[in-house]
Amino acid sequence: QVQLVESGGGLVQPGGSLRLSCAASGFTLRYYPMGWFRQAPGKEREGVACISSSDGKTYYTDSVKGRFTISRDNAKNTLYLQMDSLKPEDTAVYYCARHRGTCSAGYDYWGQGTQVTVSS
Repeated sequence: QVQLVESGGGLVQPGGSLRLSCAASGFTLRYYPMGWFRQAPGKEREGVACISSSDGKTYYTDSVKGRFTISRDNAKNTLYLQMDSLKPEDTAVYYCARHRGTCSAGYDYWGQGTQVTVSS
């Protein structure tokens, strides 16, 4: 049974940092492209970052390039999203997700989400 459980969200001031974690079970994370997407109230879901399974190449949406870093720990079967220089517009629920085949494909599994609020 595939499960993805996110943690690490919270309230942070603008310019601050958070690290999100996603513990995977029921499959081996390194064999799949994995990503994070976010959804803010009244807005469409937005893909934030992805790490490919084959070569570990990473991809980011333009608004987070240079501020967010996606990574994985194969031994712990865990995905991470390091978020630095956070802005109020980063406020959203963040979801960890497994891509169907490549980082450009849709998702087949995702977690319950973790709230990130950036506010002074």
